[in-house]
Amino acid sequence: MKIAVIGAGISGLGAAYLLHTRHDVRLYEKNAYLGGHSRTVEIPQPQDDAHIPVDTGFIVFNKRNYPLLTALFDKIGVPYVKSSMSFGVSIDGGFLEYGTESLFNLFAQKKNLVRPAFWRMLYDILRFNRRAPRYLTGDASLTLGEYLDSIKAGKWFRNYYLLAMGGAIWSTPVSGMLDFPAKPFIRFFNNHGLLSVNNQPQWYSVKGGSREYIARITATFDPKTITGRGAIRVVRSPKSVTVYDSAGQAEEYDAVVFACHADEALELLDAPTAQEKKIIGSFSYQKNTVVLHRDTSFMPKNRKCWSSWVYLCDGRQDGRQKIALSYWMNNLQELETQEPVIVTMNPDVMPEQDKIFDVHEFTHPVFDQLAVAAQNHIHELQGENRTWYCGAYQRYGFHEDGLWSAVHMAEQMGVKRQW
Repeated sequence: MKIAVIGAGISGLGAAYLLHTRHDVRLYEKNAYLGGHSRTVEIPQPQDDAHIPVDTGFIVFNKRNYPLLTALFDKIGVPYVKSSMSFGVSIDGGFLEYGTESLFNLFAQKKNLVRPAFWRMLYDILRFNRRAPRYLTGDASLTLGEYLDSIKAGKWFRNYYLLAMGGAIWSTPVSGMLDFPAKPFIRFFNNHGLLSVNNQPQWYSVKGGSREYIARITATFDPKTITGRGAIRVVRSPKSVTVYDSAGQAEEYDAVVFACHADEALELLDAPTAQEKKIIGSFSYQKNTVVLHRDTSFMPKNRKCWSSWVYLCDGRQDGRQKIALSYWMNNLQELETQEPVIVTMNPDVMPEQDKIFDVHEFTHPVFDQLAVAAQNHIHELQGENRTWYCGAYQRYGFHEDGLWSAVHMAEQMGVKRQW
């Protein structure tokens, strides 16, 4: 078959990699680069003319929770190195700061030792870690906010630990995390060892940046696979699918794979069915601005609290519409520099202009009750009207999930993975 794949993030690249061995595949991408959330930026070094690659989207993975991605990386020879994962918090410019890497980091701010609210937070963490797995065996379908109410979780535990960490993981505002279904949230935390002190997996980052795996995947494609154009409209008929692109061209296919965001798929479809509108239309998205810079004011005031991921809050956490956090890239990637390199998402104010390397906007799926319910009905659309769907929104929203969706879709098309 001749197949159009729309979207060249991990889902689209994975789909094209799987399908191109058996079919004639064309890959459409609206951005000027391939990779979607895999976006590597080269930044200059002040001491010489050298540049170092820094990731601004997809950064880390682990072998336990990313088995398909790890196997693919090993298959195509992607180099990766150990990464250090830790979580920190900085509230109101230093009012409350802590890190989770060790007790030393946890109590780096000495006044935490005499704060009843801080000790109550630690008690709530242990209580939540102990009780939460039991909820997975029941039939209840509470939101995370409702579940936290049911266990009478304290304010500091909610705002300065659990919702902050969840918001950092899913790039979702703290207020939005309250609408996250409790079961998949707890299941994710349990699977990733976040309900235990000593059951966390070893994390890795791609050596040289995520662009390295994109180069290795695309090197396996036929030169004509990558069109270099974005799709702007998709028209289906009983015998074919026509894709109209950004260069003003139109090409007919036997099938189309939407590997883009769900809302983009609906916009591209000339005549989506009522079922597509209901299922695919259940997914919403949050835009987040990421800034790559070297302004250390976007890290904790206390250097001992610096962590791989740092939740930032100015006290308006209950009402803010976007999560703010910083990634300490020196700790996450094996960067050949002593200069601090930071990626900050949704800063309230921009870093100093002469310290900014890059600004970009990503879009992340929002996992509310409606979206999670719709995930169970995606299979009803697969193959109908010569149309297929894959994307990280079909599970937890991460790289493994995008690739997982591509693998499962390809299997339904009769193509099994070879790694």
